[in-house]
Amino acid sequence: MSKVIVGLSGGVDSAVAALLLRQQGHDIAAVFMKNWDEDDTADYCPAAQDLDDTRAVAARLGIELHTVSFSAEYWDRVFRHFLDEYQAGRTPSPDIICNREIKFRAFLDYATGLGADCIATGHYARISKSPEVQLLKGVDEKKDQTYFLHTLTREQLARSLFPLGGLAKHAVRALARDAGLANHAKKDSTGICFIGERRFSEFLAQYLQKNPGEIRTLEDQIIGAHNGLMFYTIGQRQGLGIGGRSDASGEPWYVVSKDTGRNVLYVAQGVNHPALFKPGLRASQLHWIAGAPPPMPFTCEARIRHQQAVQPCLLEQSGRDGCLVRFREPQRAVTPGQSVVCYQGDVCLGGGIIEAAIEAGEDG
Repeated sequence: MSKVIVGLSGGVDSAVAALLLRQQGHDIAAVFMKNWDEDDTADYCPAAQDLDDTRAVAARLGIELHTVSFSAEYWDRVFRHFLDEYQAGRTPSPDIICNREIKFRAFLDYATGLGADCIATGHYARISKSPEVQLLKGVDEKKDQTYFLHTLTREQLARSLFPLGGLAKHAVRALARDAGLANHAKKDSTGICFIGERRFSEFLAQYLQKNPGEIRTLEDQIIGAHNGLMFYTIGQRQGLGIGGRSDASGEPWYVVSKDTGRNVLYVAQGVNHPALFKPGLRASQLHWIAGAPPPMPFTCEARIRHQQAVQPCLLEQSGRDGCLVRFREPQRAVTPGQSVVCYQGDVCLGGGIIEAAIEAGEDG
């Protein structure tokens, strides 16, 4: 029987992960991580409520609960990078860095200090540990979270458990309800990792200075003003403030690109405007779970955002530590700063950070 420390967040997923491990006979305890110290009174899924829910779950399951703050680690390892990326006009994925640096590094180290053999979380993913450690998609494709876990190492995965990997969300809620867990119907969190569900533009403006500029069409016609490129992402429709124009069609406007040098936001009309679709991308900061990439070029499948269906593609070497990803079909809203994650079947190979979209025939 192994000693497992479960990361309890106050949500139903981590609660059922603890429930299942207890039913399997593991010696378990729980840790609640608080990693954001500011503005606890805000009405955005506050940590105080999550801690109350966590205490109720631990009491119901009869397990010891520890609380720990990794706020300094979160600020230094996650949030500073988050701000730097937005300042540069890119759109980062803080949950990916949070998993790598906090949940599967700081938390793993803390749990080891408590005598744990391994940690467990409520992620919808699977781990194969024979003959080699691999990260596998969760059985529920709609909830699969391997996109957010692709930067983990084999060593981290070898000391982790994902009890929900073989379950669908409705089954998890049913298990929680049958076990009498009070949070069985709690709404899933959709906010930034550990920060919560806030009005994003207002939150970001607390840390970064606004830099207004022009909104232009692809024909370089000025049609509006933006508050700062950091507040917009490729493919965005809401919040552009353009409205109806007598010299344009009635279709909605979408962000298609950013010119950070000129501080210009470019937009076009129509959800399927050709400028929104790109045949490939350039990626850097590559991480491969196996420790090394398959020999390039190689074919696989990839996704450029969470919950996107995987897309057939070809990976080619680009420079010393980058790659070009060429998709079989053009992809909508390729967004610098986001991650491209690669798969072969159910196996998550790893991925990298999107540097830029590329055009057909572009060389590495």
